[in-house]
Amino acid sequence: MSGRSVRSLEKGSAPPGPVPEDLIRVYSMRFCPFAQRTRLVLEAKGIKHEVININLKNKPEWYFKKNPFGLVPVLENSQGQLIYESAITCEYLDEVYPGKKLLPEDPYEKACQKMVFELFSKVPSLIGSFVRSKNKEDCSGLKEELRKEFSKLEEVLTTKKTTFFGGGSLSMIDYLIWPWFERLEPLELNECVDHTPKLKLWMAAMRKDPTVSALFTDVKTFQGFFNLYLQNSVEACDYGL
Repeated sequence: MSGRSVRSLEKGSAPPGPVPEDLIRVYSMRFCPFAQRTRLVLEAKGIKHEVININLKNKPEWYFKKNPFGLVPVLENSQGQLIYESAITCEYLDEVYPGKKLLPEDPYEKACQKMVFELFSKVPSLIGSFVRSKNKEDCSGLKEELRKEFSKLEEVLTTKKTTFFGGGSLSMIDYLIWPWFERLEPLELNECVDHTPKLKLWMAAMRKDPTVSALFTDVKTFQGFFNLYLQNSVEACDYGL
């Protein structure tokens, strides 16, 4: 269940009931890149789950009992256990559920993925600053900072000589960083990867992945969401439904 057509719960809504025995629940928001990380891992591993979307512009009072920060994603299992923070939810899912392992078993390879994750760590806040900027024409400084961060990732791929950040096949680190690259086109930031040919090849390979395709949001829908989001509209999270 992708959750892309499920309207969000907002202030005044009743909390959902217990999680059924054979499912795990993810509290999400259709356009949140952090929640998309968790949804990508759920999809990649074929985990049966249900999606509860939360209106981040008008949060239900009860949601702060699921996550004191009031943010998405949050995982809830049938025992009522709650896990939040996107990277932590992804690692939890990979450890708890059988099937395809997304994190490598080898300690060094796992450490390498975590180091790439740290190299990427400035990108979400830079893109967030761009989204919130009032004057998009005067963002040359932000774009230059993004180019520098993308150059670091280009260097990783150049050194590894592989298509993906974990090697020859797609793994956890690719899913953890992908959501922000999906947003480059709707935000008209594709120019920031013009100098990184390996990174552009990685982006093209990611788009072909069935998991990425299943959760892909088109450019116009993203732009419609961003437009409402910047107006602080409570309708932003349900744009297009």
